[in-house]
Amino acid sequence: MTPAWKTTPSGKLRGKGLGLPFEGDSGPFNAITDVPGVTVGYATLVEGDGALRQGAGPVRTGVTAILPRPLDKIDQPLFAGFFSLNGNGELSGTHYIEETGKMALPITITNTHSCGVARDATIRWAVEYLAERYHDDFALPVAAETYDGFLNDINGFHVEARHIVEAIDTARGGAIEEGSVGGGTGMKCFGFKAGSGTSSRLVSYGGGPFTVGVFVQANFGTRRHLTILGKTIGADKELPPMVTNTRDTDLSSIIAVIATDAPFLPHQLKRLARRASFGIGKTGGMATHSSGDLFLAFSTASSDLGGGAIRTVRFVPDEDIDPFFEAVVQATEEAILNSMIANETMISRDGNQVPALPHEAVKTALGLKD
Repeated sequence: MTPAWKTTPSGKLRGKGLGLPFEGDSGPFNAITDVPGVTVGYATLVEGDGALRQGAGPVRTGVTAILPRPLDKIDQPLFAGFFSLNGNGELSGTHYIEETGKMALPITITNTHSCGVARDATIRWAVEYLAERYHDDFALPVAAETYDGFLNDINGFHVEARHIVEAIDTARGGAIEEGSVGGGTGMKCFGFKAGSGTSSRLVSYGGGPFTVGVFVQANFGTRRHLTILGKTIGADKELPPMVTNTRDTDLSSIIAVIATDAPFLPHQLKRLARRASFGIGKTGGMATHSSGDLFLAFSTASSDLGGGAIRTVRFVPDEDIDPFFEAVVQATEEAILNSMIANETMISRDGNQVPALPHEAVKTALGLKD
């Protein structure tokens, strides 16, 4: 069996499988699911071809659900932090996170015009699944979005509540798919097909190791800025172009979700979230005006943050946090590239075409040998 760090479960090549020499040590699955208790599920919607008919398709979209705790503990709050590098986008629940430093329930990521559906359906799921445990309580779950209108009938509102439930109910640990799956189905990055990507890093500290996992929905960047491991290759005229028969709005965004089992306080998790910016920058992203670059970080270390008693928590001192910053940067960069490498060319509405990142061209540009 091919190791999970080389290929996705369906056999799509990942960055390390291509031979890219990323820095840092990854967990066994090189995924956000290396953080114990964290699971990921998808609902992927791919239907139709040809001319756009609003409400009928073509459809290239979906939903990703990230569950920060096992289902029997999904309503238990976690410490969390949020950072907006560029706010031309949406990630719900951020006011509550800024105020209290906590979050709970599944995190969902979808397309721009389905963000509200994802939020509301998550609340309904919680009310029904948790039953009396959630009686008369309130919920402010995290739901995030990036724009997929270049390939998808985004104004057709094809994502429904049942798709959010499907993504939550199918969430699993271990190796997970990347590329054009879940909320990443209709996304593009630097003019190449992209979408869902993940990676992890192990940090030795205080009797660890601890794990830092990153999941991205990548949908940003201008072709000429694409940089892979320090080599700017986007301007290579041999690379295949996008094909567009409609106005390319160049709307772009990236959502990054950072999970760790290391004990951190909310202000420290905000600092971790901020460091995703550097991983994006290493690939050539620069937070352009139209880009919603929104990052969430949470820690699974504390199990009881509720009221009724004085609580005691552990935390990594700020003075020792730098290795975790580095882990976020490394895993974010790799997750973005995985979202592109584990992908295929997609043709959709009006003949719009986004090419796959050509593996051999990447290897040639970086001087990699088979």
